[in-house]
Amino acid sequence: MKTIDELLTEGVAGKRVFVRADLNVPLDGTTITDDGRIRAVAPTIAKLAAAGARVIVASHLGRPKGAPDPAFSLAPAAARLGELLGTEVAFATDTVGDSARATVAALTDGHVAVIENLRFNAGETSKDDAERGAFADQLAELADLYVGDGFGAVHRKHASVFDLPARLPHAAGDLIATEVGVLKKLTEDVERPYAVVLGGSKVSDKLGVIDHLLERADRILIGGGMAYTFLKAQGHEVGSSLLQEDQIPAVLKYLKRAEEKGVEFVLPVDVVVSERFPDLKSKGPSHPVTVAADAIPAGSMGLDNGPETNALYAAKLADAATVFWNGPMGVFEHPDYAEGTRAVAQALVDSPAFSVVGGGDSAAAVRILGFDENAFGHISTGGGASLEYLEGKTLPGLAALED
Repeated sequence: MKTIDELLTEGVAGKRVFVRADLNVPLDGTTITDDGRIRAVAPTIAKLAAAGARVIVASHLGRPKGAPDPAFSLAPAAARLGELLGTEVAFATDTVGDSARATVAALTDGHVAVIENLRFNAGETSKDDAERGAFADQLAELADLYVGDGFGAVHRKHASVFDLPARLPHAAGDLIATEVGVLKKLTEDVERPYAVVLGGSKVSDKLGVIDHLLERADRILIGGGMAYTFLKAQGHEVGSSLLQEDQIPAVLKYLKRAEEKGVEFVLPVDVVVSERFPDLKSKGPSHPVTVAADAIPAGSMGLDNGPETNALYAAKLADAATVFWNGPMGVFEHPDYAEGTRAVAQALVDSPAFSVVGGGDSAAAVRILGFDENAFGHISTGGGASLEYLEGKTLPGLAALED
């Protein structure tokens, strides 16, 4: 995989460099609530601009349906990128139309432009190779070189991620190089004990990574909504908690395999429950109650790990040499149900382990709960991409950069 430094050595001054970034940030209206992904890719963009490149930044945001939708405009992200770079960033109001062509044509050496949300064009995400390729052809007309640095999208076979690198000389940006280097530490010559913390809502989203990690991890800690399918599989009442009953056979299979392989599987021993899901906007009182994990009342839903579980998980992480964490332990957006997630984050901060926060909601939680990002070994920008890498899957965006 060619690096951006090799590209710079060959010279980029005066050349149009297309940077596939990941500016898919959460928005409240037009206000960015977490700019972590923009901050992560800004150094690559700054490096190219400093070398005299004419930088064209492209990304998706959200899930528009292949047509322009103002709710998913990249304009706020472009403005924030300009603030981080300390320079004006031009913005094109389309992807490959008149505005994009004019904006790119107006670029001078060392300047940066952002084009509108790639998913406003149906060709970006099309499963039809020809349609996707046609859009990639249009994108290729805008640039001379390609830099892939949108790690959060490399598991997608999309036009700007997979097809476009085949049409231009290409290299991996610094962010992707860092992400891949970190993930190799989790899959090759891992320093042990190796602990994995998995949370989030659906157990079905994590079965692949559990299957793969049962061959590699020393202990796996489960939390979040997915924990209740595990508890149900053990015969416990879970009330109205999130439950994927159809996944119970798979869960039982993995619990048995873990036992056979000597992998320690750790489940909550107590949980925080309520009779209703909390209001995340007002964050008003929600009447939480802590109960034993095997004694959830029939009319209650589990929303977070309890204090005994928090202490148990902290102890299980204290002696680890390597930790991978993906997925919150509860509804961390509400203060009544944030302690489980906070406890895991704090355990990683307190531990000497090489700790990797696997993107997505867990990365957002670290920032929302006020932790210093530098206290962790690495905070990934791609939750889904990280999981698929750990599952051993081939990621289209990485494969496209390797030839």
